[in-house]
Amino acid sequence: MGEEAMKHFEERMPADKLDNLIEILKSDGFEIIGPQIKDQVIVYEPLTSKESLPQGYRESQEKGYYRLIRREDKAYFGYTLGPDSWKKYLFSPRERLWKSRKTSQGRVEFIGEDTEEKPQAFLGLRACELAAIRTQDQIFLEGPAVDKSYKKRREKAFLIAVQCMAVAPTCFCASMNTGPEVSHGFYLLLVEIPEQNDHRFLLKSASDRGKKVLSQLRDQKCLEPSSEKDLKISMQQVTDVREGQVRKMNPPKDKEVLEKSFDSSHWDEIAKRCLNCANCTMVCPTCFCSRVEDSTDLKGENAERWRQWDSCFNLDHSYIHGGNVRQSGKSRYRQWLSHKIASWVDQFGESGCVGCGRCIAWCPVGIDLTEEVKVFTNENNSGFN
Repeated sequence: MGEEAMKHFEERMPADKLDNLIEILKSDGFEIIGPQIKDQVIVYEPLTSKESLPQGYRESQEKGYYRLIRREDKAYFGYTLGPDSWKKYLFSPRERLWKSRKTSQGRVEFIGEDTEEKPQAFLGLRACELAAIRTQDQIFLEGPAVDKSYKKRREKAFLIAVQCMAVAPTCFCASMNTGPEVSHGFYLLLVEIPEQNDHRFLLKSASDRGKKVLSQLRDQKCLEPSSEKDLKISMQQVTDVREGQVRKMNPPKDKEVLEKSFDSSHWDEIAKRCLNCANCTMVCPTCFCSRVEDSTDLKGENAERWRQWDSCFNLDHSYIHGGNVRQSGKSRYRQWLSHKIASWVDQFGESGCVGCGRCIAWCPVGIDLTEEVKVFTNENNSGFN
């Protein structure tokens, strides 16, 4: 984050006032969704106080590996990323689209879904996660068909970003230009400084909704002026996270490489390892494949249509007019990686990967897309495939 941007952190809040922020959001009608520990991983679930946050924890992550470990401080947001993404709260994993019933006159009456859901405040978004939401906005809001359910949830959502202070070996957001600094897309930004005798947060608003919350915190005497020391620490956090990233991609070059690698024999080598389990697509914050399922009661009087998440790794996903387009695991992995890194750019103007690294950590056999792209790059450079 540039020095000019950091100057906007004019106020700070003691960490023990974090519950004041949560209570303000609750009083404004929001359900708070935030990070917490469940089944030994960081997940995003409803919370009612700062006591639910994963204070003092971080993760150890690598290919096919994830473990929670203790930090040396009491940071509330000192982790990187778990398997959850905010996608599940905007693009529901399973959602009823409509239902129908047969009337007494024998006609079929269709009933659309128009349920009112409580607005949600997302507490703890990282820069790469904000980028993922922007990507999903392109899909569900800016395409030829607007998804009404997504639109309703997105418009109500209150986005509270928290600057990264830790980096995992699986992170590569810097090379994807999606982080680590939070620059836009948020309503309120927090920077945590977990010093032992002065645990505090810097605060910055980027919208009228964010300014309103800051005003409410000010009225409750929760804020105080920030210092030059605060700004230097916040800038150093970003520098440390950026310089700590060991994995890198080259988006323009990678697109070109994958477009030239369709017939590479390396796809066969990947297919020998890939289980087609769909873990990578389930944890990915931008994947949007779905399918619809219809069900009817035994009397044939009531029917429902549901949409639920799907994956391009599932054989049935490519089923059309009597056959499957992608019969092999090789073709399905090639479709996923080529779409994510290459053809996604043709569709939406930017890569479908935000560099979060979830697909690396949560692949049970440790397939690393950054390493696979390097193999294709080396093949292209040597003229061999």
